[in-house]
Amino acid sequence: MKVQIWMLGFALIAGGVQAGEEEEGKRIALEMDRVESGYGDYRASVAMTLRDRKGRESMRHMQFLTKETDGDGDKSIVVFKQPRDIKGVTALTYSHKTDSDDQWLYLPKLRRVKRISSANQAGPFVGSEFAYEDIGSEEPEKYNYRHLGQDAHEGNPCHLIERLPVNPDSGYSKQVVWVEIERMIPWRIDYYDRKEELLKTLTYSGYQLYQQRFWRPDRKEMVNYQAGKSTLVEYSDYAFSTNLSDQDLSVSALKRSR
Repeated sequence: MKVQIWMLGFALIAGGVQAGEEEEGKRIALEMDRVESGYGDYRASVAMTLRDRKGRESMRHMQFLTKETDGDGDKSIVVFKQPRDIKGVTALTYSHKTDSDDQWLYLPKLRRVKRISSANQAGPFVGSEFAYEDIGSEEPEKYNYRHLGQDAHEGNPCHLIERLPVNPDSGYSKQVVWVEIERMIPWRIDYYDRKEELLKTLTYSGYQLYQQRFWRPDRKEMVNYQAGKSTLVEYSDYAFSTNLSDQDLSVSALKRSR
């Protein structure tokens, strides 16, 4: 009987620890979202460098536009400007808090708008090491969380949180995020595939402060360990509060984006 009572007490303690880890992980995610939110809309110029297994590089240039929405995830458009063979390709994403994101791709050579199904959002975004699911806004409701403790990234003390995608079509079994304790901004994300093996890592660098409130990175680099490839994304010319309308980020606007 004493052994059974001891085992029950241990199980209750373990359950309490796990519940505390989940609660703390969610708290951190909600605080990250609060720090990120409130910008209204912004535009940025983006240079993308794709590097293959042999180290060969190719460049792409694009414009990124995003707008917050009330009660749901962000809306965003990526418009490719160069090189010529991809110019005019445009991706539209409506992020959602709980449902799968809605995504469309406009292909100018075919003059056709293609809808990206939820089952295909784990696929590569226009040949890069980012998946379609990576380019939507990271709403807290998209994951379940667990606080793993604390660690440092490049000398920055960080919370270490594990997040498990709620979407059954996600290409990831879990993600581990380094979140700076002071500013609640991400520095690194490790992505694990459906076999729970490390697939790739996203690192952030060159954070700049805009409007005395919003921290944005100058660079994001996604390294795919399994494929031996990487994609570097560099941001410039941030502009906030540009009065983007819902019509500017609509399916009908895809063919007009140049």
